[in-house]
Amino acid sequence: MVSMALGPNEWAAILLSLQVAVVATVSSIPIAVLVAYALARWSFPGKALLNGLVHLPLVLPPVVTGYLLLLSMGTQGPIGGLLAEIGIVFAFRWTGAALAAAVMAFPLMVRAIRLQIESIDPQYEQAAATLGASPRWVFWTVSFPLMLPGIVVGSILAFAKAMGEFGATITFVSNIPGQTQTIPSAIYAFLQVPGKEDAAMALVMISVTISMLALLFSELIARKVGRQQGGL
Repeated sequence: MVSMALGPNEWAAILLSLQVAVVATVSSIPIAVLVAYALARWSFPGKALLNGLVHLPLVLPPVVTGYLLLLSMGTQGPIGGLLAEIGIVFAFRWTGAALAAAVMAFPLMVRAIRLQIESIDPQYEQAAATLGASPRWVFWTVSFPLMLPGIVVGSILAFAKAMGEFGATITFVSNIPGQTQTIPSAIYAFLQVPGKEDAAMALVMISVTISMLALLFSELIARKVGRQQGGL
């Protein structure tokens, strides 16, 4: 029988994982919508390169992604060094865990939103434009409402991915209890200590439960939005 009695460090890992996943997801939505719309609707030089860069974290080993983040966003990196001068530090901070999770989850969000945009009949947007609506007004009143199911699905997928991210996170921010230790890194730490298998399994069960609830919630929201759009 697995004991569900968790200590302060375990609860800290759970709360930090939720915080990291929420921040990673919410902060990615505006950029993901812009990138997905550009890939689905626009033609421009370098479009194939942008598409490749967006999906690169899916094929790179997570440790490589984390190491690249450390090189670029660490305090000695070209970007991280400049940010450190104004007091913004990502390496070995929980904000770095959120950044790593966002990078790893970003392709899933973009893909879901892009597929939804590509399913929208361009004639809706063209009809609004012929009636005198500006491109910005067409986007917010026609395109954006129709892409909402994709945004919801992509956000939930990104949230679930961020909750389970391990390789990039532990490489970029390490595994510091109470500061950067998320559920996956806590499970890894427990598995290295004899007698901690029950604590690891408890966190596994909690992680599975949160992920399943997130997926079920996304399905319910997507259906609700779909019914509302169908009734328009």
